[in-house]
Amino acid sequence: MSNVILKNVVKRYGSVAAVDDLSIEIRDQEFAVLVGSSGCGKTTALRMIAGLETATSGDIFIGDTCVNDMPPKDRDIAMVFQNYALYPHMNVRDNMGFGLKIRQMSKKDIDARVEEAADILGIQALLARKPKELSGGQRQRVAVGRAIVRKPKVFLFDEPLSNLDAKLRVAMRAEISKLHRRLGATIIYVTHDQVEAMTMADRIFIMHNGALQQIGAPMEVYRQPANRFVAGFIGSPAMNFIDAKVALEDGAMFIDAGGFRVRAPETFRSRLEPYLDRPVIFGVRPEDMSLHDATAGTGNSIKAHADVVETLGSEIFVHLTCEAHSLVARMEAPDSPPMVGDMLEIDLKMAKTHVFDRETSQTIV
Repeated sequence: MSNVILKNVVKRYGSVAAVDDLSIEIRDQEFAVLVGSSGCGKTTALRMIAGLETATSGDIFIGDTCVNDMPPKDRDIAMVFQNYALYPHMNVRDNMGFGLKIRQMSKKDIDARVEEAADILGIQALLARKPKELSGGQRQRVAVGRAIVRKPKVFLFDEPLSNLDAKLRVAMRAEISKLHRRLGATIIYVTHDQVEAMTMADRIFIMHNGALQQIGAPMEVYRQPANRFVAGFIGSPAMNFIDAKVALEDGAMFIDAGGFRVRAPETFRSRLEPYLDRPVIFGVRPEDMSLHDATAGTGNSIKAHADVVETLGSEIFVHLTCEAHSLVARMEAPDSPPMVGDMLEIDLKMAKTHVFDRETSQTIV
């Protein structure tokens, strides 16, 4: 079994808790992504699993073994770092096999593993080259190959794609996902990029200020965020947040934001009733806003001024002002896109919106 368990793990640097009471279980053969903004503790958690940092308290298990006091070399893990850390004087073959060489594995076995990893990664033609002769993506493949030849219980990836350009990041995301399926390995992947988390993970572990916020499958945390932080972090562009209150009129429940008022779905009623006339945060994702369709009959539209229109080919981002509220809408590009300065009527998909407790930031609905 190659599951990884952290039980009440804390890491302090003086009075600062970089990781605060983290308890998670990563399943055997799972692709788990630790995601959060810079400084949230995700890399520190990964380094504690690797043995590069010592936990202040709590227990870390790899398989059935508690590894708290075990040195990194004995934990049967392989780590791929943000910087590739290749030996510049060695060719690709020697870089990939060096870790096996210092473990005194036979040259025949080393060559066999290097050839196997090179075949998996499609870098057979690069084995004789030095790192300076490789592109960024090729260097990253070599760094991954160096981990593969170890055949470890667990692979640890620490923001491995952040040094690559946007197009290459997309390609490498797909390559690492295919690699996971081919190897059937347990992978723990750290990133600040929620797009990487959404596209690669079996489950996402979202962290903020050293604490775990939510665990779930990508679409689960997208559709059912536990709190305002998760709702704003997952999704691109970020969810729009608007100060509002819950109002009741003629038996119907409304979200009243001052500049506009929209009717809440009946499915929201039981959860919103305790918040009548109380301040809340109303959240709507940009992709759940569209130009008004008179035939749809939703009855939930707002009027807003178009400040900026970003054309991205198949879709547009429209930056809007509605009274004192600033919003971003993401929609399919119409044949005649709106112009800056236009007053637009925007429909909201209310069934997909969220309401948050203003004091606790927890999701109400």
